[in-house]
Amino acid sequence: MRAVRGNSTGRRNTLIMEVLDWATGEADAAGTVGDVLDSALMESQIGLYKTELIKPRKPWHGLADVEPATAEWVDWFNNQRLHSAMGDIPPHEHESHHHAQHHPQSVAGGDA
Repeated sequence: MRAVRGNSTGRRNTLIMEVLDWATGEADAAGTVGDVLDSALMESQIGLYKTELIKPRKPWHGLADVEPATAEWVDWFNNQRLHSAMGDIPPHEHESHHHAQHHPQSVAGGDA
């Protein structure tokens, strides 16, 4: 499994490259210590990402296919998905409710 591929700046998003390798059949069976799959939380998130995005849309033909699809999935995951632990509302709505409860707006011109 390749940890990082170079580009014009010598850097690439490791997670995207790991998933691209997996999606195109170039990934090794196991990672090495210190790579992105070393963290159990990250491994769980990558599994969800593969199940919800990568597997259903195979075959992927390259990074040009994976990058925009990943950006769309991340936007959906962070802003639109309904989360049962938050009352089946999207994360941004939950954050707005939380902020409103914990940081109420003061009434302009009112006495405190």
